[in-house]
Amino acid sequence: MSFLVPSRGAKIPLSIIVLVICGFMFFVLLYTERISLMSSSTLSSNVLKLKSCPRKDLGSKPKEKVREKKVPEENGREERSENMDVVDDRFEFDPEECNVAAGKWVYNSSAEPLYTDESCPYIDRQFSCMKNGRPETDYLRWEWQPDDCTIPRFSAKLAMNKLRGKRLLFVGDSLQRSQWESFVCLVESVIPEGEKSMNLGQKYFVFKAKEYNASIEFYWAPYIVESNTDLPVILDLKKRIVKVDSVEDRSKYWEGADILVFNTYVWWMSGIRMKALWGSFGNGERGAEALDTAVAYRLALKTWANWVDSTVDSNKTKVFFTTMSPTHSRSADWGKPNGPKCFNETEPIKDKSFWGTGSNKEMMKVVSSVVKHMATHVTVINITQLSEYRIDAHTSVYTETGGKMLTAEERADPMRHADCIHWCLPGLPDTWNRILLAHL
Repeated sequence: MSFLVPSRGAKIPLSIIVLVICGFMFFVLLYTERISLMSSSTLSSNVLKLKSCPRKDLGSKPKEKVREKKVPEENGREERSENMDVVDDRFEFDPEECNVAAGKWVYNSSAEPLYTDESCPYIDRQFSCMKNGRPETDYLRWEWQPDDCTIPRFSAKLAMNKLRGKRLLFVGDSLQRSQWESFVCLVESVIPEGEKSMNLGQKYFVFKAKEYNASIEFYWAPYIVESNTDLPVILDLKKRIVKVDSVEDRSKYWEGADILVFNTYVWWMSGIRMKALWGSFGNGERGAEALDTAVAYRLALKTWANWVDSTVDSNKTKVFFTTMSPTHSRSADWGKPNGPKCFNETEPIKDKSFWGTGSNKEMMKVVSSVVKHMATHVTVINITQLSEYRIDAHTSVYTETGGKMLTAEERADPMRHADCIHWCLPGLPDTWNRILLAHL
């Protein structure tokens, strides 16, 4: 084997030395590149796992996705973090990880609504606060920021693409109608003039987007179940009767919808016991029985639940139930015992524990209990707590009643005439729809 060992003093050829050095450098380069690729792979994996609604842990997010620009405080208002703007179309909204009911309203002085009551022709005069003379617009610049997640911003094009070939139907009272009007106004600007239409019936309203083969509809059913006061409305509360065992005369309009959004609450809160009826209205009040409100409400919701379970194909149709919209007719609830209800309120309540007398927790428990025992999956969207804080967002005296605008004399008496039930449009219902779109 001695022929393999160079003799003493023999020189190693230069070509061999160069070959060895190049081989060593190639090995180092290959090793370094492998490390780099592993790091990139890990980073890419982490980015793809991100969602728009994770528990807030900014340290785990890629730096380029986090913009912590702060807007200075204004008039004592909490500064707004630009973090809430970070939304990527690849991210998914996960309601299991995002509690949209817990959070705070953050003032954004640069925020502008996606429509106005001048630009959208479909807003009821009842909700057109700016057109009706509301002097300040700060109520339009508060944005809901959940504590532990981010709600994607409302995108009209995204909404219409999700609704392509579908029917979205809102069912309920005038508060539900305002959410329907809000949704229509949020999307109508991206639909060409000749490709949209509105058909207004007595109880059934249909907005169609021909280009998308889609419709956004509303059905007037203030109790969801049948009553003797749907239309015409009976002003004497003691004469109202709710047929708690039937949705037969209205459910035909609901069948075939791809997305159903139900709500009923404020009409039940008359302050008196509800007259409930089984069977025909033929006997009038003689066939009705006075029940505690929560009992009658449960019976009505069970009738609705039975219809959903027996009729709705959950593989085709998504069903939502939005919780009660609060009223703010007692200013003592937020520390102003002599205040004129919600009139002249310009900021949301900051106290996270606030819960006014206009929201009934017993009624919310009824909704939860009924939905829990349904065979069909129903998504309950809790709008109540976030809406509780918005004492500033009601139509107040900038509205109409009985089809007539409030007179100057009536506006000067907000204790009697301020509407602290309904909301301005644009306004709070836009946030409800932002949450609804995220669930879609």
